[in-house]
Amino acid sequence: MNKRTLGTNGLEASALGLGCMGLSFGLGPAVDKQEGIALIRAAVEKGITFFDTAEVYGPFTNEELVGEALAPFRGQVAIATKFGFAIDQMSGTNLGGLNSRPERIKAVAEASLKRLRVEAIDLFYQHRVDPEVPIEDVAGAAKDLIQQGKVRHFGLSEAGVQTIRKAHAVQPVAALQSEYSLFWREPEVEVIPTLEELGIGFVPFSPLGKGFLTGKIDETTTFDATDFRNIVPRFTPEARKANLALVEVLKGLAAAKGATPAQLALAWLLAQKPWIVPIPGTTKLHRLEENLGGATLELSADDLKAIDAAASQVALQGDRYPAHLQKLVGR
Repeated sequence: MNKRTLGTNGLEASALGLGCMGLSFGLGPAVDKQEGIALIRAAVEKGITFFDTAEVYGPFTNEELVGEALAPFRGQVAIATKFGFAIDQMSGTNLGGLNSRPERIKAVAEASLKRLRVEAIDLFYQHRVDPEVPIEDVAGAAKDLIQQGKVRHFGLSEAGVQTIRKAHAVQPVAALQSEYSLFWREPEVEVIPTLEELGIGFVPFSPLGKGFLTGKIDETTTFDATDFRNIVPRFTPEARKANLALVEVLKGLAAAKGATPAQLALAWLLAQKPWIVPIPGTTKLHRLEENLGGATLELSADDLKAIDAAASQVALQGDRYPAHLQKLVGR
């Protein structure tokens, strides 16, 4: 697979990464551990070199899974993980709320290094901006960890442009991770121009609209009780029914290219900027293989215009987060 560079300090990643959260957390029951390991190792064999996890996924269990799965591939892959939620380090209990105090960041780094079985964390994101801690202090803690050789690159997740600028002035930000897809295009307004100006890479999560752009979800789909999408306004049955208009558009355009809607959606993202690395997640090998096809699908300028023109005709329904989570983003 082709490689891309995130940030100006040379963090190299495969054009598509793998979001590992759903193997353990957030989108239904965790997969069997050996199945999760097999999927991650299959991703490596198929050319993926960039893997995303976080201490809060579980908590802890996803980092442990990723660490075990990638242990044979040290030096061949890059692992991104995250700090910033308040979690009891002994019990793994999610205490609710945020905690990005410098001493907490450094404690999380030590624990994540052990779970990931690495000597240095390739990319260490602040998971959500903590309004109680100046971002300059957060970036300063990351800088200390980089100087100590425990972290290689610093990142932010769901941060607003002023926060990005302030952090970047203290410690260069290699990448911003935020939601971006044909299902959610808000980053195009301010975020992407800011990243381009500062030389920061972009890692879109939910590049397939939390699965919606695959064409496998409609208004009759039911989700497991533990699935995060149950509380997402954009995934109410009414919103899904309305938003299927976008999927139908993608199906038609994809068919003309001999591709699936998911492949078209990923190829569209990759075509936006050469420093964008989407991280679709899956629990199924055949979906992994399908997604990889998006990295080789060539879209012409006319194809991109047609996709934009068709998508602009669809008024999407529903917010991407419930109110209590929406207030955590863009700060």
